[in-house]
Amino acid sequence: MTTIRHRVGAVAPLADVHAALTTIPGLSAWWTTDTAGDPAPGGTIAFRFGDVGGFDMEVLEIAPDTVRWRVSDGPEEWIDTQVGFALSRSGDHTIVLFTHEDWREVNEFHSHCSTKWAAFLLSLKEYVETGTGRPHPDDVSISDWH
Repeated sequence: MTTIRHRVGAVAPLADVHAALTTIPGLSAWWTTDTAGDPAPGGTIAFRFGDVGGFDMEVLEIAPDTVRWRVSDGPEEWIDTQVGFALSRSGDHTIVLFTHEDWREVNEFHSHCSTKWAAFLLSLKEYVETGTGRPHPDDVSISDWH
């Protein structure tokens, strides 16, 4: 098993970053505008990316400093992987330690997803700092997978 890991700091209150990760309007503002579902623990959030598909995330945990999901539907490589956001403060920054765990192998799709996660985490940073992110369909296209 392998894990995608990223770290980003945003000059924003921890509560603002937490809201961007735990509400449908927040998630829609930085990841994909086509986001729907129940963001409470035990709920499922559907993330769609136009004609390239999407995935469903079961909400496993929401705490003041932690958000964790399990992929319940989507690309085969993503099924039963877990996505986590650990939040902390460092000076005037809220630090987001991101993980996407339990990938079965490292391959081209894994590499693509790692790069896209980095781009979307920068969109999250931009959103909580300025009020405007770059969610799909306005995100940075990096390959034929979008």
